[in-house]
Amino acid sequence: MNNRRILASSAAIALALLLQPAPGNAQQAPGGEWFVPGQARPAAPSAPARPAAAPRAAGPGLAPGAMALPGDAGAEPGAAPQLQVQLPPAPEIPPIPKGPATPAAIVGILSVPDVLRVSTAYQAAYKELNARAQKLNEDAQKEQAALRELSQTFANERAKLPPEKIRDKEREITDRVTEAQRKFGERNRIIQEANQYVTAQVNRTMEQAAQQVALSRGINLVLNRSQILGTTADFDLTPAVADVLNKALPSVVVPPDGVSPLSMAPPATAPAAPPAATAAAAKPAQKK
Repeated sequence: MNNRRILASSAAIALALLLQPAPGNAQQAPGGEWFVPGQARPAAPSAPARPAAAPRAAGPGLAPGAMALPGDAGAEPGAAPQLQVQLPPAPEIPPIPKGPATPAAIVGILSVPDVLRVSTAYQAAYKELNARAQKLNEDAQKEQAALRELSQTFANERAKLPPEKIRDKEREITDRVTEAQRKFGERNRIIQEANQYVTAQVNRTMEQAAQQVALSRGINLVLNRSQILGTTADFDLTPAVADVLNKALPSVVVPPDGVSPLSMAPPATAPAAPPAATAAAAKPAQKK
């Protein structure tokens, strides 16, 4: 009886984990919360760095100059086990000569979600990927129902089956659950990768559009509106950036259904036009 319950619940739980919401609704800022127009930006780190623990006042078991690392009494719950070390003497930082003053900030505000909301390329790709995710959910639900029915039939017939048949049926159901997890997990992974591929295309052009709009207005600092408590329309670059984005990127490349962008051939690039001097030299000399 316990084995029967475990098989039935395993089939339901394993596939229920695959019924994820549609993955295409992530709206990310184009690489960060701010940038300086006209300058290259460093690549964003894969994960935010955790700040180092601040030195604490000396207490029982903690000598002056020591630092309490994650896990000591003042660390947040769930941190690493307690570890206290005595740091070497701190280096002395000499005074820094006075340098050129930082230019006055001329600020522009950009709402990334609003740009994506009116982006024809992003919305068309989102609609396609959302349909694929919905189809994945429907197929997973059908497989879940089929496994539930198979498990129920096996439970009803179990008492009439010999031990070897019971083991074969249990193996069959377990193998089918494993295959379903693999198949639906693979499909979900491909949809997620397609979503990242599409988002990268939109973010790249959106950032270029924001750079150009900012430079055209003499702005040297663009902030994400989600980080601003309040502003006026005079600072808002969103409509102009959305207009440039739609003109420059009316559509994006969406991988075919079931195809990961990682397995796609790199997009072909148009050959560079020859320099004017080379083109002129390539023309045959005209007879006089």
